[in-house]
Amino acid sequence: MLVPRSRLLIWVALIVLPFSVVGATIASATLLSSSVILALTLIALLDAVLAYGSLKGIRVELPEVVRFSKNREGSIELRITSEHQKQKRVRLGLAFPSEIVSPHADLMAVLPHGTECSRLLWPCTPLQRGVYRLHHCYLEGASPLGFWALRGITPIQTEIRVYPDLSRERNNLAALFLNRGSFGIHAQRQVGKGREFEKLREYVPGDSYEDIHWKATAKRSRPIIKVFQIERTQEVYVVIDASRLSARTTDGSTPLTMTGHPESFDAAQDKLRQRVDSSTPLIMTGHPERSRRVQPIIQTSYLERFITAALVIGLAVQKQSDLFGLAIFSDQIQGFIRAKSGKAHYSACRDLLYTAQPKNVNPDFDELCTFLRLRLRRRALLVVLTSLDDPILAESFVKNVDLIHRQHLVLVNMLRPAAARPLFSNPEIASVADLYQELGGHLLWRDLRELERGLHHRGVHFALLENEKMCVDLVSQYITVKRRQLL
Repeated sequence: MLVPRSRLLIWVALIVLPFSVVGATIASATLLSSSVILALTLIALLDAVLAYGSLKGIRVELPEVVRFSKNREGSIELRITSEHQKQKRVRLGLAFPSEIVSPHADLMAVLPHGTECSRLLWPCTPLQRGVYRLHHCYLEGASPLGFWALRGITPIQTEIRVYPDLSRERNNLAALFLNRGSFGIHAQRQVGKGREFEKLREYVPGDSYEDIHWKATAKRSRPIIKVFQIERTQEVYVVIDASRLSARTTDGSTPLTMTGHPESFDAAQDKLRQRVDSSTPLIMTGHPERSRRVQPIIQTSYLERFITAALVIGLAVQKQSDLFGLAIFSDQIQGFIRAKSGKAHYSACRDLLYTAQPKNVNPDFDELCTFLRLRLRRRALLVVLTSLDDPILAESFVKNVDLIHRQHLVLVNMLRPAAARPLFSNPEIASVADLYQELGGHLLWRDLRELERGLHHRGVHFALLENEKMCVDLVSQYITVKRRQLL
């Protein structure tokens, strides 16, 4: 599409309008005025014809998959190819979805002379986890005289994957691993002697008689002792509830402020410059006057916290050389990955989680427990992340957990509701309405305590977690299970 530029409008205002007035008022100047206006018209038409070649030989390519972390600024790399290798200015535009904000509505790229391929970095910040797609890239090139601009559309197929941001949780877990790791000056004692057979050795005075391997002793005619070690290949599954109660938002959401200051783009350019080929020019030109200030309010749902906690537990499990698996359910099983280890397996778990969204249905604990009973043959640690503040759902869970708690070690965790606390624990009571609200929260807290006692009689651990310390508490539970060898 051909559109006029500001330069053409300025020349029309400077030449056409004055000479039209002069030709209309002075008869002797009519021919001169008409000639000047006609000359400008012919020049503009010739420039319009030449403008159709401004985008010829220019291609824009984007990566097929771009990965971001939620609420963390990143950049999309655009590769611009110029077949004629001439110096040219090209204006680019991308139609980002509303969940991804960028400080620029468009970027102006200056293609250097004698270079076929150039790179452009487009800064943006995703606000929501999920998968998004870009289908078109918009181009604009100027005519030789700058009177016209030719606009075109280049089809692209780019998938933007936004994962949860784990940097904050990793920082919180650093001290936990330092104090409770298997190595280092702060290593803690393991309870028990381990259940995994390691090797046989000859009897040494002081060894227990119960560790004697009688068949090997009879075969070798001397006492042989069985040696055990700490189990390193235990299976850990995180079971995530993606039903209607997981769509509720937590307190403590913080707004994200993003400004279009050029210094932030220079920092992003320096980071990505280390990862690209130095032989290919890296260009980045923005329009600070088009920058906008965005202050979205980010609401974190229960499911968002569950997904973040699951990925953090996966990192902790891999650090302890165990096997990590996942299960997502609502009214049916939405996804299941059997416990394994390795970077490829962790990436598969992350790809399963980053697109999960809550469904407006009740959780089916009967379907969940039946599925786990049939699929998991080996004893495993099941970390269930759900919400049981609904009495009907809590009763259903207690009824169906009998299918799995005898075979597996079950840890049930939920975020503590804001109102669930003992009576007289809140000193800020200003009215009768606040008193009744605190009374309702006390009844909810009492019901959850009774649920905890009922699950404890079945050998199921139940815990109410705070939002800010959720990941730390979950990893601490896992480390405690490893240290006490409860599996």
